[in-house]
Amino acid sequence: MAVSFSLTSLTKNSQFSPSKLKKPTKIFNLLRNPSNFNLGFTSSISKPSPLFVFTKSYSLPRFANKTQKFLPKNPNQIRCLFTGIVEEMGQVKQLGTADHGGFDMTIGAQTVLQDVHLGDSIAVNGTCLTVTEFDNRLGEFKVGIAPETLRKTSLSELEPGSLVNLERAMLPTTRMGGHFVQGHVDGTGEIVAMDPEEDSLWVKVKVNKELLKYVVPKGFIAVDGTSLTVVDVSDEEGCFNFMLVTYTQQHVVIPLKKVGQKVNLEVDILGKYVERLLSSGFLDSIKSN
Repeated sequence: MAVSFSLTSLTKNSQFSPSKLKKPTKIFNLLRNPSNFNLGFTSSISKPSPLFVFTKSYSLPRFANKTQKFLPKNPNQIRCLFTGIVEEMGQVKQLGTADHGGFDMTIGAQTVLQDVHLGDSIAVNGTCLTVTEFDNRLGEFKVGIAPETLRKTSLSELEPGSLVNLERAMLPTTRMGGHFVQGHVDGTGEIVAMDPEEDSLWVKVKVNKELLKYVVPKGFIAVDGTSLTVVDVSDEEGCFNFMLVTYTQQHVVIPLKKVGQKVNLEVDILGKYVERLLSSGFLDSIKSN
C-alpha cells in the first residue's frame, strides 16, 4: 500500500537549503526509494498540513494576524491520516447554514489550535474536515461540512453545546499510538447497549451487514474517531462490541452518548483492499503466472 506525502521540501541526497525553495509543493511518492530522501522544513512560508497528498501543486497563503479566513479551492484534493487517538474534546459553538450557502460549524478548542493553519485537516468525531477559519484569541475554529457528509455521518445530530472528539492530522514524526485512520466515515452505527463492568464500560453497536463484514474480533475500528479494539462480532444480531477503560471514558465522547444515538464508524481500510483484490481476480492472475 503506497502512502504519498506532500511536504515543504524534499531534497535528494543533500541537506535542506531554504534558498532552493522557490516553487510550490510537489508530489513525491516516498515508497519509491524512501532512503534517498531527506525531509526539510522552513518557517519562511506557511506550514502545509501534515501528510497531505495533493493532486496538483498547491500552496497556502500567509497571514500576519491570529484571526484568519481561508476557503480551499478544492478541499477534495486534500488527503491525510490520523491515528484515532483523540487529543481533546471540543465544544460546538455554532452550526448551521452560512451566508455563502454552505453548512459551517464553529468549535471551541485549545490543544488543536496550538499550531493550527488554514487548510489543515482536523478529525471531528472521526470525520476529516478542513479548517476554513480560526481565532486563537477566542479559542475556536470553523469548518465547512458538505451535504454528503451530513447524510453519511452523525454530525447532523450535533447542536450548540455538544462535545466532539478532535484530532489533528498526524505528522511524519508522530508516534503511531492507534491505527491508520483516514477520517473517511464509512457509515454510522447505533448504540444498543452500554453496560458497566467494574470501572470499565461495555458498548454494543448495531450496524448494517455491508459494514459489519469488515469488522473482525480483535481488529481495529474507529468509533467517533476513537481507535478501538473490537471484542466480539455477532452476525446474527448485526452487532459488535468493545470495552472502554476508565481513562478512555474520561477523554472521549462515546460514554456521554445514550442508547439509540449514532456513532461514526470507519473500518480498517486493509480489509477493503483485500476484498477489492480478491473480487478483481487477483489470486487467479497470480496462479496463472
